[in-house]
Amino acid sequence: MPDILFHQYDSSPFSEKVRVCLGIKKLAWTAVDQPVIMPKPELVALTGGYRRIPVMQIGADIYCDSQLIVRELERRFPEPSLFPQGDHGLAYANAMWSDRAVFQAAVAIIFGGLGSNVPADFIQDRVALSGRPFDPVAMQAAVPHMQAQMRAHIALLSDQLADGRTFLTGDCAGLVDANGYYNLWFIRSAFPPAASLFESMPDVLEWFERVKAIGHGERSAMNREDALDIARTSEPITGTVAPRDAELEGKRVTVAADDYGRDAVAGVLVGSSEQHVSISREDPRVGEVVVHFPRIGFSIQN
Repeated sequence: MPDILFHQYDSSPFSEKVRVCLGIKKLAWTAVDQPVIMPKPELVALTGGYRRIPVMQIGADIYCDSQLIVRELERRFPEPSLFPQGDHGLAYANAMWSDRAVFQAAVAIIFGGLGSNVPADFIQDRVALSGRPFDPVAMQAAVPHMQAQMRAHIALLSDQLADGRTFLTGDCAGLVDANGYYNLWFIRSAFPPAASLFESMPDVLEWFERVKAIGHGERSAMNREDALDIARTSEPITGTVAPRDAELEGKRVTVAADDYGRDAVAGVLVGSSEQHVSISREDPRVGEVVVHFPRIGFSIQN
């Protein structure tokens, strides 16, 4: 079984989503803790400039963004499945709901609640990441509206659980549960007073505790330099290029997120499908690596 190196930090909500998936699959994995804010020199050496967390490394293959990490975990380790009801497409689509609409509500509630207690260096880093001003006063003013939005989102979970089911799609936990759980975990861990938004809904709270009890699989730790050594001494995979991308095969392209953290990563296109794109690049610290990105939420330019 290949070693899963998971570049993360413990307070990262998107890392928590993946950690729950690792728990559902009962996988052993190694945490490579990264700084919360820049600089992140070891991560950038692996990714070519992509700075968002989490990133998964298997040998010299680097997987960016939680949606692609989850997809790769399911491909490599199909049992137990993250789709116990066979709802692959809907579960991946559900992640767009939790990763965007619900996450943005959670961020506004948390940082609006924290107000002036947010550290200045964190604010500066997130302004650079998002490309937008970080305005605690505006966030505080938006809290009542975003709380109402969050309650409406949580009520959808409550509706799904109203028939007494154990998890959101039935008796077994899956990706949909990880999607629904992690923003509530983020609220509870980062700004506990806001947890009343879901703790007043007994069916949601009980489900939350059941997901929490799944755990994170078997976790160990590794320092960042050792992770770079593994990349340098491994051979990456390339795969095949989809017909729609044939004209770009072997050519230099750039890949960048289209929402925030838009640092472009340059490399040679070596693999693609309807759901991912892979580029080969070299770095003095890691040698040749292949960096994999999801299609959804990312642009490819030549």
